[in-house]
Amino acid sequence: MLSLIGTIIIGGIIGLIARAIKPGDDSMGWIMTIVLGIAGSLVAGYAGRALGRYHEGQAAGWIASVVGAIVLLFVWGLVVRRRA
Repeated sequence: MLSLIGTIIIGGIIGLIARAIKPGDDSMGWIMTIVLGIAGSLVAGYAGRALGRYHEGQAAGWIASVVGAIVLLFVWGLVVRRRA
């Protein structure tokens, strides 16, 4: 349970960092930013550990999480733009 809460908090921070790094004007709210940050963090973290690139708690995991969140923010922007 504590691990899940930690993941949500870290994912939220990652989402906010990714939003600050990603260029462009996004019209989504901070809740959606945090949700996409959590998803990007989980996907990138899992993929990196599954491939043996890094272990839990290493700085590379943070970097991969930010990159994963940026990719998800970019993809989300494309999906929402095509709907409108």
